[in-house]
Order: sequence, then structure tokens, then C-alpha cells
Amino acid sequence: MQRTLAVLLGKVRHSGMGTRLRDLWMLALPYQVAAVTTALVAVGFTKLFVWLEHRNTALIAEHPWWIFVTAPLAFLTSWWLVTRFAPLAGGSGVPQLIAAAEVADDEEKHDGSWRFLNVRIIFARIGATLAMVLGGASVGREGPILQIAGSIYRVVHKLLPPFWPKVSRRVMLVTGGAAGLSAAFNTPLGGIVFAMEELTRSHIGKFRTAVLSSVIISGMTAQWLLGPYLLLGYPKLERVGPSFMYTLLAISAVAGAAGVLSGKAVLVVDKLRRTIRLRWAQAAFVLLCAMAFACVVQAFGPSAMGSGEALMDRYLFSTDPAPSVKDVAGRLLGSILSSGSGSAGMLFGPALSAGASIGGLFGHWFGVDRGQLNILVLGGMCALLTGITRSPFTSAIIILEMTDRHSAILQLMYAAMIASMVAHGLDGKSYYDRMKDRLIGSVSGMRKRPQPGTMD
Repeated sequence: MQRTLAVLLGKVRHSGMGTRLRDLWMLALPYQVAAVTTALVAVGFTKLFVWLEHRNTALIAEHPWWIFVTAPLAFLTSWWLVTRFAPLAGGSGVPQLIAAAEVADDEEKHDGSWRFLNVRIIFARIGATLAMVLGGASVGREGPILQIAGSIYRVVHKLLPPFWPKVSRRVMLVTGGAAGLSAAFNTPLGGIVFAMEELTRSHIGKFRTAVLSSVIISGMTAQWLLGPYLLLGYPKLERVGPSFMYTLLAISAVAGAAGVLSGKAVLVVDKLRRTIRLRWAQAAFVLLCAMAFACVVQAFGPSAMGSGEALMDRYLFSTDPAPSVKDVAGRLLGSILSSGSGSAGMLFGPALSAGASIGGLFGHWFGVDRGQLNILVLGGMCALLTGITRSPFTSAIIILEMTDRHSAILQLMYAAMIASMVAHGLDGKSYYDRMKDRLIGSVSGMRKRPQPGTMD
């Protein structure tokens, strides 16, 4: 395949196009191909994810006790796919992408990034995540799409022939993360901010053209297939006064702390699992997590299952959202067990629904109006996501783009700021940073090589 591609690309190289224009076009082409491929895969994955989630929801609604059958089968199947085909396809997917960007080295022909992002990762991640969804696990599709997107960009880079103008491997990976987030959430600005705040933490001038073009192309391709949409619609909001900010402060602090503690809990469960060496004992541990998850669903209700998008819709648009402590407990415990089991779990999406349940519950306790309740729900989402990721700008921008509620941008940024302060007070490192370090340490001979590339 690479030989055939090299022949075709060689014809492009020797075409009559001007040298400068040809080189610029050849530099941009890998990003464009990867962006379109990412969008196509993300859309197909999303459609399958949603369809399977609806099938499981309908089954458990009619036969609640089936969760004790579907959850163990799903957890074990997902765990087997991960351990058998791609051990680094387990867990969230975002720490793997961050780790790959850190160890990427443009000076070496083979670097450690290929361990975290490759063809086997793509297929194992898709299969393992869909298995979890079918079983009702508390997982989202955003983290898997990010690792899949990074893998697509890494594969495209690997296929480039030797005569191709030098394309930075690290910039490709960073750009893949931005394009993946844009396609997953329909949030192009969120993808750009995520690349700056989480993946590189360096000046955007080093990669602005690559990121902007990929985000635009992947986002437009996804919209062409799915149509222009908002993940959470247009929730009604009301004007708030200065005193309201104290309520938002309390919710942001609680949700931010919940994000930190849930991340720590996942790390504890993951560490416990890693101490188990025997394969049958690992399978027994996964089965134990699955049965515990099924008990959580029975105790706290079906809102503990799935991505949590149905719960967010209820809290934002229902005339009677009926907030409850059960929703909070179910979302937090469900995501901890799903993500820490060693299967393909994800905290990014479930964090939003857990934050929504905290914001809705506090709003109910404080007796605020419906429009003000929605601000608290969105603030809780932003705060809990910030507590896990320590990326306040990314969290605020993503929720802003998911709802198109520009009038709430100051409240969202305020919630993210409070949550970030609380989170840093509780733990100096984010869940993603700690898991990333754990992943790099688990691969023998791996070391960080942060060398930003350039493309402009």
C-alpha cells in the first residue's frame, strides 16, 4: 500500500506546479486527508454508539435485571479485546493521546508515539467501546474518538514516502486531537483550545495552520454528514444578579472537587487492577467491577448507564427535571467503575452528565427559576470537567459551543475558574497527567521528548 501511494504521490511531486506552491500543497495534503478520514470515522462511530445505547436503554427499561447479564458480558468482552489486541486502547483515550504527543520525536525514524496510536488501536478502541455501550456501561464517545483521530493522523504520517517534505510528527498528533474533538462535539473552537491548553501548552504559532485547517475540514465533513447541530440544543437562560454568583460558586467548588475525587478513584481502581498478574484474576476483577456497576444501576436508576446525554437533556429541557442525589451518585460511581475496570472507559463525556446532575440538584435545593437552573446545570458541567482535565478554557468553550448560549460565557468561565482553583488545591496534577505518566512508565524504555514541530 505504501509503495503504491509513493508512486502516486511521486507523480504529484514531479508535476508542473510551481515549486513553492507544490511544497505548500504537499505539506497541507496529509492534514487534509487525515481530517476527512477522521470525520468519516467519527460520524460512523457516533451513529453506531447512539444506536447501541438506545437498544440497551430500551432493553433495561423493559427488563431491569438484565443489567446483571449485559454488564458482565460487555465489561469482559471489552477487556478481552483490549488485552488481546491493543493493551493501550483501554481507559479514556485522552491520556494516550497526550502521552503520544509528549514522546513524539521528529529526529528519530521510530519513536514511542506509535505504541499509543496505531492501526490496531483504531479497531480495538472502536470494538471495545461499542461493547461497553451495548452493555450499558457509563462511557462516552469523545475520548475514544480523540485516540482514534490521533491514530489516523499518526498512520497518515507513517505512510508518507521519504521524498515528501518534512511533516512534524508531533504537530500531526496535536492536530489529530483538535480535529477529533471538533468532530466528536461539533465544537471547532473547543478543538483549537484543547490543542493549546492540553496537548501542547505552547504558542499556537508553531502549529496554527495545521490545526485550523484540520479543525475546519473535519468539522465541515461531520456537519455535511450529520447536518448543523448542537449536542445539547438551545436551553433557556435568564438574567442573573450578583447574589446568584454565590450559588454558582458553591456548585462550582463542589463539582470541581467531585471531578478531582472521581479521577483519583479511577486511578486507585486502575492501580489495584495493575497489581494483579494472573490473567484469570484480572478477568475476575473486571467481572467484579461489572457486577458492582450493575448494582449501582439497580440502586440509583438507569441514569447511571450510557453517555448521560439523556440525563443532560432532561435537566436542561424537561418541565420537571426531578433532580436527585441518585443521579449524582449513579453517574459518579458508574463512570468510576467503567473507567477503572481496564476496559474501554471514558471520563470526558460522563463528567458532563455528572456535573449537570450536581448543578441541577443544588439548583433544586436553592429553589431557583428554570432559566437560572439551566445556568447552574451548565456551570456544574463546566466545573466537573475542569476538575478532571484542569483545562478551564477548553471546558467553558466546549459547553458554550454545545449550547450556543453566548450570554452565559462569563458564568461558564467563572465556574471553570473556581473549579480550577479548588482542583489545584486538592491535587497538583490532573487525572490526565497522572494517567499519562503511568502509561509512559508502563512502556519500557519510554521517555518524554517534548519537541514542538512547526508548520506555518
